[in-house]
Amino acid sequence: MISFMIALAALIVGYFVYGRFVEHVFAPDDRPTPAVAKADGVDFIQLPNWKVFMIQFLNIAGTGPIFGAIMGAWYGPWAYVWIVLGCVLAGAVHDYLSGMLSVRHGGANLPTLVGTYLGKTTRAVMLIFSVFLLMMVGVVFVYSPAILISGFCGSTMLWVVVIFLYYILATMLPIDKIIGKFYPVFAIALLFMAVALMVMLFVKMPSLPEWWTSLGAGNLNEPKSLLGAESFIQKNPVFPCLFLTIACGAISGFHATQSPLMARCIGSERLGRPIFYGSMITEGVVALIWATVSSYFFYHGGWREVVDAETVNAFLAQANTEGGKTLVQYFTAPEVVKLICNGWLGAFGGILAVFGVVAAPITSGDTAFRSARLIIAEALNISQKSIVKRFYIAIPMFGAAIALLAWQMENPDGFNTIWQYFGWGNQTLSVFTLWMLTVYLVQQRKPFVIMLVPALFMTTVCSTFLFVSRQALGLEQPLGYALGGIVLVVACVWFLVWYRKNQA
Repeated sequence: MISFMIALAALIVGYFVYGRFVEHVFAPDDRPTPAVAKADGVDFIQLPNWKVFMIQFLNIAGTGPIFGAIMGAWYGPWAYVWIVLGCVLAGAVHDYLSGMLSVRHGGANLPTLVGTYLGKTTRAVMLIFSVFLLMMVGVVFVYSPAILISGFCGSTMLWVVVIFLYYILATMLPIDKIIGKFYPVFAIALLFMAVALMVMLFVKMPSLPEWWTSLGAGNLNEPKSLLGAESFIQKNPVFPCLFLTIACGAISGFHATQSPLMARCIGSERLGRPIFYGSMITEGVVALIWATVSSYFFYHGGWREVVDAETVNAFLAQANTEGGKTLVQYFTAPEVVKLICNGWLGAFGGILAVFGVVAAPITSGDTAFRSARLIIAEALNISQKSIVKRFYIAIPMFGAAIALLAWQMENPDGFNTIWQYFGWGNQTLSVFTLWMLTVYLVQQRKPFVIMLVPALFMTTVCSTFLFVSRQALGLEQPLGYALGGIVLVVACVWFLVWYRKNQA
């Protein structure tokens, strides 16, 4: 628990110290924001400050800081290190600068910003890449919530139709009609669940793996003996897998596609730090709490408090027939959420768990489709004030989404396939954004190192993952790491050459 408390304090201090430094670097002023200068009653609407914060938080969070942190806890205390350093030094800066650049450029979407600073060719790549990524998010968050809800009532297909119809409404209607009304409530519930679990952690004060004793051990991706059954599962090394497993809560490229939504609703540039940087730090706190709760669950017998004996015996029997599995393989992230919330928080916790695994992904899916609509409209220069013109974009977009959804439902491994590509694509999107922000800071004669270091790091992470991942090239780790190192050297040389030309 000491590592958890240090990490929690570091996130809070990071907001007040490093966040203020980054704000000073950008230098917000009193110029009119897009919400004022371009108000259209649909996407450009000035909302109350607290609503903007809550919507931004839920837009970038969803289930990301919950599910990602649960899976990241398998790596032991490394999860704490990455959440703190990634969030304070990379993710929150990434979100703040991309959001504020959108404000400065009239509420521009990410592909437009990338094109402004990295060129037209990169803009075209980003346009296709980001729209496809957003559609994958929307499709993934149709089918998985539908399956969970059908466990309570109705059929899966019925809930697929209901959720998809909701997505259409949320995408087409003005942002203050549905998103502005319901998102703050959902965000408050998500925060309440995290705070309640943190209180329970301090009540229980469990002994957990610490930075100084367990960084090199306690990785549940290694062979372990849990629940009385030996397990040998595919090794997923800390580098680069941890940095893709925990994205929301550390750094996530998806956030840069969501920040322009609130860049169109913010009333003053001076609110950027609490809204963009602050919401990312808040997400980091949520991820830190779930990583700690999951460490207790997986490592120190916390599962015994919330799993009944009959279920344990069933797991043991299945382990004997399947050759042995760990808790990691038996308890998926949604199951961990339901077990812990029900066991620690009672009936009310059960309601919060349903929200966590159902409502939160739905609220990520609808804003993903909304962002995709706005990105396409901006690229084609089609005004979105008229609902008829909104349908020009929405009809083919939802048609393509339905086709992708149908493929996912027909393919037994469809969800896992889409999710794996989304995980890598999400962090690759952050690489584009980080390089774009680095170029902006160089051109503005500002301290560009604050973005250059995260850009180089994430470039190495994503390229190394391509080399060593079984879903990509699947090379041996020594060779994959060597190739990742070569990519890092090439990126450094490329930047130095460009920097000298820029200075000249």
